[in-house]
Amino acid sequence: MATTTEHVSLSSEKPKSLPWYLTDLPKYLKGFGFLTVMYISLRLYQGAFAIAHGLDSSEPAFEQYWMRLFYIELGVIAAVASGFWGYLWTTRDRNLDQLAPKEEIRRYFTLTMWISIYTFAVYWAGSYFAEQDNSWHQVAIRDTPFTANHIIEFYFNFPLYVILGGCAWLYARTRLPLYAKGISLPLTLAVFGPFMILVSVGFNEWGHTFWFREEFFAAPIHWGFVIGVWFALGVGGILLQGVTRLIELMDKIEDAE
Repeated sequence: MATTTEHVSLSSEKPKSLPWYLTDLPKYLKGFGFLTVMYISLRLYQGAFAIAHGLDSSEPAFEQYWMRLFYIELGVIAAVASGFWGYLWTTRDRNLDQLAPKEEIRRYFTLTMWISIYTFAVYWAGSYFAEQDNSWHQVAIRDTPFTANHIIEFYFNFPLYVILGGCAWLYARTRLPLYAKGISLPLTLAVFGPFMILVSVGFNEWGHTFWFREEFFAAPIHWGFVIGVWFALGVGGILLQGVTRLIELMDKIEDAE
């Protein structure tokens, strides 16, 4: 009887809550899950309709399956950018001088989550979809900048990670005293560098239109993509800045206790 009572008591215990510095973790895990499902869905859509209806931009089916998707993407990108950036700016902390050490530590963990989601999106766009786009142009004619790959890669995946990088930058600038006092070079480079890949895309398409039609991976017109990715190494500088500040905050908490 005692064993049964003990079993009931143990089973009725409430699950332990997350540590105070990880209270935002569940929503960001949902973000990772949503992005994964979204990218896989886009890839499956390409597999289903790219070859069948994406080789000739003059066909009516191309307008139905790809240009319609393009217009939907533009609306989604505009809504996400205005929604996220607007929310982060309008809800900014206007009393950062009075921020408690524990709350500041929690926000550093949240910033890490923002940067993680940002780099996750960069990885998907640069690894899976960009390499696939290169392979596509090895065998398919580049008859328009709006190819079945470009519509997803250049006009959605790239702008999306730019938006997420801007979210990380805005979060740091509006909620952490260290970044609110001045412009962080590592944070800015980590966000601005991959953003310049999107700018290089326009130059790249212009070059392919007027200079050459084939897709040479090592062509100088593609060097800007590599340099833009190198700027992502600024994430290491963000880590060093954050760790240095976290040590100071932990010392303050220890002194107070």
